[in-house]
Amino acid sequence: MSTPTGQTLTAAHAEVRAEIARTDNKTALLLAFVGAVLAGAWTIGSALPLNAPAVVVGVLGMALLVGAASVLLTSVRPNLNGGHGFPLWATLTPEQITESLSTDLAADIANLSRLAVVKFTCLRRAVDLTRAGGALLVLAVVLALGGAA
Repeated sequence: MSTPTGQTLTAAHAEVRAEIARTDNKTALLLAFVGAVLAGAWTIGSALPLNAPAVVVGVLGMALLVGAASVLLTSVRPNLNGGHGFPLWATLTPEQITESLSTDLAADIANLSRLAVVKFTCLRRAVDLTRAGGALLVLAVVLALGGAA
């Protein structure tokens, strides 16, 4: 792969793999954050005297956070049915792996890019759900402390 095309493909392949790793790291951090917010909200909700509007809004906020966690877990769930990467390589001989990688690097880049887009989309949805759930939890605290006046 000493040709410019080969070098370009190798660079693109590395870039896509790095983007998947960055997305997985962001997903892990957001999943930890969502877990901490859920635990904190449960603790605060248990300690505050809650009125009906605060309970309704708080439950909706918690549901959105649980939904965000579900989306995040979906994003990092291994896809063992995929036609590329580790699952495919596990069925090939060493010679077939070398041949597959040398001839199908562009196809692997395309497959990994699609995987990266799916992961990125899940992460984006989870961020949106987390923001909405957090806003509802803040509103629930305001309703609990200030009443439904």
